[in-house]
Amino acid sequence: MTKLRAGFVGLRRGGGLVRSLASHPQVEITALCDLDTDSLGKMGQDFNLPDERLYTNYDDFLSAPIDFVVIATPIEHHATQTIAALESGRHVLCEQTAAYSIADCERIVNTVRKTGKVYMMAENYCYFHYIREWQSIIQQGRLGKIFHAEGEYIHEIRKLLIDPETGQHRWRYTRAPIWYCAHCLGPLLTLMDDRIIKATGVHSGKNIFPNEGLGFLDMEVGLFQTEKGSTIKILRSQVAPRHPEMVWYSLYGTKGFVENGRHRTHGYGSTEGYLYLEDEMTEQEGAKKIDCPTSDPNAPEEARKGGHGTSEFFMVRDFIDSINQNSKPPIDVVRAMDFTIPGLVAHEAAMQGGTWLDVPNFA
Repeated sequence: MTKLRAGFVGLRRGGGLVRSLASHPQVEITALCDLDTDSLGKMGQDFNLPDERLYTNYDDFLSAPIDFVVIATPIEHHATQTIAALESGRHVLCEQTAAYSIADCERIVNTVRKTGKVYMMAENYCYFHYIREWQSIIQQGRLGKIFHAEGEYIHEIRKLLIDPETGQHRWRYTRAPIWYCAHCLGPLLTLMDDRIIKATGVHSGKNIFPNEGLGFLDMEVGLFQTEKGSTIKILRSQVAPRHPEMVWYSLYGTKGFVENGRHRTHGYGSTEGYLYLEDEMTEQEGAKKIDCPTSDPNAPEEARKGGHGTSEFFMVRDFIDSINQNSKPPIDVVRAMDFTIPGLVAHEAAMQGGTWLDVPNFA
């Protein structure tokens, strides 16, 4: 079996992902890049890498013997680093969000098409086990046509916006909450097999931290119209005092509904949700409780070495399969923009007072 050589940039954010990659029998970690020399040295020891394969400069890192690059740096760098990696002849697996502007999204799309390299956005929530189970229900037609869906991602990360010891602004400080909505939109659009064509948004202002930056908007709501005529609502906050954090999905079809729970029951993010199927359940008995585990109980043991349940195990395998087969990955560059751009447009709409704006399509 030919080994694929992996280069990884951004060790703090991507610790779980690098473990998932290392567990793949065809992947060899051959180079690491990070500004933090302590993290770099420690992870370099974990993979028995010599000092010359540890980099603090990204351009130097791209001169290493690697076949693909995994990008887990702050999002403001994703576009530049993705394009540089593709132009150097490497495939790319990039953490979400793909970029912070529509112009940068278009640059990424054009570069993927020009180079012919595999690009996949690492939206791991699409690989939660319960999302994959729901996909089977929907594909069987048991839920009917999906006409409305909702998602909420409430994750208080104040200390990641401002360093609590130094008071310095961190890179998420200027990130509008709804920009980071792919954890919601990704799974919903995957389940609906749809894309967004129009978006609007509103926000509640800054009541908790009135004197801070864009990232401290209390709540931001995105409303979306899909190509198939369905509606989606996404609620996002990174400062609201909710503990534990929550990711929640709900889908309404012509034959019923499905949703996960708002409170953890066991394991990473696993909850108890509800499923109602009109053709299979009576109105009197109502919805039945269902388990919504993030981990696949039938996955091999190595699947639990990564982060976010077993999601990253399956995501990494799809990416490697795409390289081997020279095929389009499930979250290719166009789908990555379907998950990324609506949040950018919704925020712009919110800043304009809640107008409706068109969402560009790069298909």
